[in-house]
Amino acid sequence: MGCLKEYRMKYKTHIWPIGLSTGCFYSTSIFDCLEPIKAAGFSLIEVCSFPAHLDYHDTKSVKRATNMIHDLGLEPYSIHAPFADDIDITSLDPNRQKKALDELLKAADSAAILGVRNFVVHPGPEKDLRPHEDRLERFKKAADALNKVSEKCDELNVHLVFENMLPHLSFGQVSDLLWILGAMDSTSVGVCLDTGHAYLSGEIETVVHKLSGHLWMIHANDNNGDFDDHKPPGAGKINWSALLAQIAESEFHGAIILEIAGGQDPVNTLRSAQVGRTYLRDIAKQVAEDTRSCD
Repeated sequence: MGCLKEYRMKYKTHIWPIGLSTGCFYSTSIFDCLEPIKAAGFSLIEVCSFPAHLDYHDTKSVKRATNMIHDLGLEPYSIHAPFADDIDITSLDPNRQKKALDELLKAADSAAILGVRNFVVHPGPEKDLRPHEDRLERFKKAADALNKVSEKCDELNVHLVFENMLPHLSFGQVSDLLWILGAMDSTSVGVCLDTGHAYLSGEIETVVHKLSGHLWMIHANDNNGDFDDHKPPGAGKINWSALLAQIAESEFHGAIILEIAGGQDPVNTLRSAQVGRTYLRDIAKQVAEDTRSCD
């Protein structure tokens, strides 16, 4: 394995910082969940852009959220760009594609206001486009739009990262992500690995190696291999020991963001997040100890 001494020195009991996506409270206002998140011991967050949670069109609300985040001593590590059936940058309809691009550019403005490091984007639509007769043309449309988003992010000093999607969707395979990275004009674009999506695609054992050098952050969630239910790490069937060992070997420098499903009871949701964080920290600590023994 590669040398992780700097990370061991900085994070003592674990290798990487572990944060929480506010998406587990996507139907609740962000102003009602930041204090409970802080009280649960999380200092690093990814901001969800679902309008009921935080309307990225409302600059005043975004600025208010920014102030609250800072006042609480939280670090806004990333924001997840909006995604919905009608946000389709691969659309062959110029008007629909422009509308989708405008949504991403507006959300990028909010990313800059929040002061996040990373802007996480689904590079494809939220629907299955099979049959794939127009697959390449749609991919080219996505590349054209995402190059514009990348230019905007460069201007705003925000990193653009693409998330691997569900396996039945475009950009649900590593080969798709590598294609879109190759089609970008800028080299300052990375990947956010969604562990649950990679497990469902059957690529969890090879994804880190294939994305080596492009992997900038991780969305950590678990499942049983049949449904994308965003369980906390350890509550599904992903082999986290093997996965974190591969991540350590790849010299990953980013953060792990827990992206778990929420429930009706926010207390139980945060308790599940805490359990998932402890689970990952314990495994990461063991990975670091194994690495030390090999030094």
